[in-house]
Amino acid sequence: MRRSADHKPVSVKALAQELPQEAWRTVCWREGTNADLNSRFAAVRSRPASRDYNLTEPRAEERLLIEWPEGDAEPLKYWLSTLAADTLLEHLVNAAKLRWRIERDYQELKQELELGHYEGRGWRGFHHHASLCIAAYGFLISQRETIPPSAPDKTQSRPKSAVPEGYRLRGPADPTRAPRRKFYRDHPKTLDCRALSQPSAMSMLHQDHAL
Repeated sequence: MRRSADHKPVSVKALAQELPQEAWRTVCWREGTNADLNSRFAAVRSRPASRDYNLTEPRAEERLLIEWPEGDAEPLKYWLSTLAADTLLEHLVNAAKLRWRIERDYQELKQELELGHYEGRGWRGFHHHASLCIAAYGFLISQRETIPPSAPDKTQSRPKSAVPEGYRLRGPADPTRAPRRKFYRDHPKTLDCRALSQPSAMSMLHQDHAL
C-alpha cells in the first residue's frame, strides 16, 4: 500500500471530531453503586492503517467504537471490533465494558474458589484445577440468578400498610428491672407516687418521765 498526500490515514481523534451530532448516542451499560453508568458512544466502519504500507491489500473493515462523554473536551476511549456489521450499538458497548466484569470474576475465582492456589508444574494438572474452579463458579452464578435482586427504588413507591388500632410499639426491656417483679429495687418508671394512698398513722411510744 502506497501513501500519498491524497491517500493517508486519519487519526481516530480527528475522525471522532468530524462525526455529526446525530452519530452520537447515550448508552447505559450497567448499574453502578449510586447511579447507572452511561456515556456517549458512536460506531463507524473503518480500516485499520497500522503498518499497511507492508501489505499488498488493505485490511478488512472493522467497527470503530468511540466513547466521548458529554462535556469532555475530547474522546475518552477507542475500541476496534470484528463483530458483525449489523451488531447493535448497545451490544458493542456491553462487549467493550466487559473488562470490569471479567476482572471481578477473576478476582472471585482466585479468592473464593482458590484458582491461584495451584502449585503443580504441569499443564494437565493446571487445566484440571482451573476447569473445576470455573465449573464451581458457574454453578454459583446460576444459583445467584435465582435470587431476585433488591429494588429499593420500586419498593418506595408501594403504599404502606396502615398501623392497626391499639398497636403498642415493642421495644427493649427496661435494663434496670430484675427478672422477678418482687425483686425490683426501684419502682417502675410508670408508677406515679402521687396516686399512692397516704400511709396510716403509726403509734408513738410515750416517754415516761417518772423515775
